[in-house]
Amino acid sequence: MYIPRANEEKRVPVIHRLMAEHPLASLVTLGSSGLFATHLPVVIEQDGSEFGVLKGHISRANRQAKDLVADVDALAIFAGPQHYISATWYPGKLENGEEVPTWNYAVVHAYGPLRVVEDAVWMRAHLESLTDRHEAALPVPWKVSDAPEAFIRTMMNGIVGLEMPIRRLEGKWKMSQNRTERDRAGVLQGLASLGTPESRVIGQMVEAAPRGKG
Repeated sequence: MYIPRANEEKRVPVIHRLMAEHPLASLVTLGSSGLFATHLPVVIEQDGSEFGVLKGHISRANRQAKDLVADVDALAIFAGPQHYISATWYPGKLENGEEVPTWNYAVVHAYGPLRVVEDAVWMRAHLESLTDRHEAALPVPWKVSDAPEAFIRTMMNGIVGLEMPIRRLEGKWKMSQNRTERDRAGVLQGLASLGTPESRVIGQMVEAAPRGKG
């Protein structure tokens, strides 16, 4: 991924937080017919390594698990908050017109070898972990054990597990770091004027981003 120095995010806890908050990954692998992608929710777990390990599952009918070039790492893409940035928000628009729109966003790319897992114990633990994380905020969380055991076994027969130890982790936070203070102030004012949940999140991230220009 192309990452200008001003937009590079190296702090692993910050990157992991985005991955946890936006767990629907785009998993890209190379097979005999070329590139193949699946969109799936994943769990990032700490295993004592620098970057952790990703765990997920896909339908047994999905050919991605059957057609992998073993010596080429898989790529998991996590798309975080994003928002359009209007050229009208920059002071220079009124002064000389020499401004163009852009897009602010945060994304993570995780790379590593992909392993297909058929173990029932592994799968049960993964499904419980994935479910518990996303049910936690509900008034009455659903648990895997709420469903009949025979039904769960049948459902598990239709999926395969995927595990990817992360060998390389890239974070790109494009949040107006290369703009001047007055340009960032204009972006913040423009975002605030929209008053949407998305604009508020990006505004907070612009404010928190390290400054690249005076």
